[in-house]
Amino acid sequence: MPLPHYLCSHVQNAFRARHQKILVDHTNQNLGILSILLRAGFISSVTRGTTHKPSPTDFHTAGDAERRIWADLKYRNDMPVLSEMELVSKPSKRIYMDVSEIRRICTGRRAQTIKPLGMGEVAVVRTSHPEHEWLEAREALQLKLGGEVICRAR
Repeated sequence: MPLPHYLCSHVQNAFRARHQKILVDHTNQNLGILSILLRAGFISSVTRGTTHKPSPTDFHTAGDAERRIWADLKYRNDMPVLSEMELVSKPSKRIYMDVSEIRRICTGRRAQTIKPLGMGEVAVVRTSHPEHEWLEAREALQLKLGGEVICRAR
């Protein structure tokens, strides 16, 4: 499984370079993180496709090596909507939080070594629940699920 730091740096660099679309490998992790960014309003669309074009019909006939996720980046007044995307849980130090710690960062207090979420900021949480594997921190709080805090975006 690829590490999430590749996706974080790829999205952040694409915004800084003013790209309109990005193309990333098709994995459940990338799809989960990009769908959270879509729901939060940082990107405008997510489409499955191949290495050549975003096409859901071609996606189903393509092999695993050809499958990709296409995301349309969002800009407002010629400025990127997403200014920073950083990794919280690193391979050398995983950050796991229970519901009370997630509540703390969502309500403006520090938990463990993690700063609180600011206005318009989201944190991606990976839970062990089979139906809700990838959640935004506030969604995890509503569902009372703890897990690994992967990254945050503002």
